[in-house]
Amino acid sequence: MNSNNIGNKRLVVGAHYGLRDWMAQRVTAAIIAVFTLVLLVYFLAPGPLDYARWHGLFAQQWMKLLTFVTVLALIYHVWVGMRDIWMDYVKPVSVRLLLQIGTIVWLLACAGWALQVLWRA
Repeated sequence: MNSNNIGNKRLVVGAHYGLRDWMAQRVTAAIIAVFTLVLLVYFLAPGPLDYARWHGLFAQQWMKLLTFVTVLALIYHVWVGMRDIWMDYVKPVSVRLLLQIGTIVWLLACAGWALQVLWRA
């Protein structure tokens, strides 16, 4: 029996992350860019930049939804980057797992907080 690591029987670990994560980073970055452009157009539009105008913008459901979708995109964007950092630079598996769990908990808390801020009464 041939015991080399070459060919279609070779076990490749982690290779499936590459294209999916690359695409996720691009899609989430595009969502963040669209949100940034919407805010830029709003800020450059004529009129005072006061609390009433800002409140009026975020009182609209489409803006709340766009903001929350952007927050979710940002959270996923951050997760992909942080997961890669933990995998690349933290070698002890237990420490890496603890850091990944901490990152997930923190990002979920941020999503919950954003949801509460956007739709509180």
